[in-house]
Amino acid sequence: MEKDIGRINKNDQSDIVIRIDDFSGKRGLTIREFVTSERYTGFTKAGVRISAEDFPKFKEMINSVTDEDMVSATTDVDTPEEVPKEETKEPTQENLPDY
Repeated sequence: MEKDIGRINKNDQSDIVIRIDDFSGKRGLTIREFVTSERYTGFTKAGVRISAEDFPKFKEMINSVTDEDMVSATTDVDTPEEVPKEETKEPTQENLPDY
């Protein structure tokens, strides 16, 4: 059984596809990249599969993410503080080393 749940456009040539399927006789949720190009059309190896047994935990984790989390994730990203650059002086007679 294969049931496509939905697609999210990634770029001009690929989508992220979410589907329920059976793999080796076991049901699960698959999230994979689907490419459409001149050379290849189909699923890539990029993706993840959540087994039916693990789906309740996955769903709980996804449902714990709020809209506010996603907004702040793009604006409040932890970035390293900018280290002030050391002032450099043009060489002059006064600050040249004695050799």
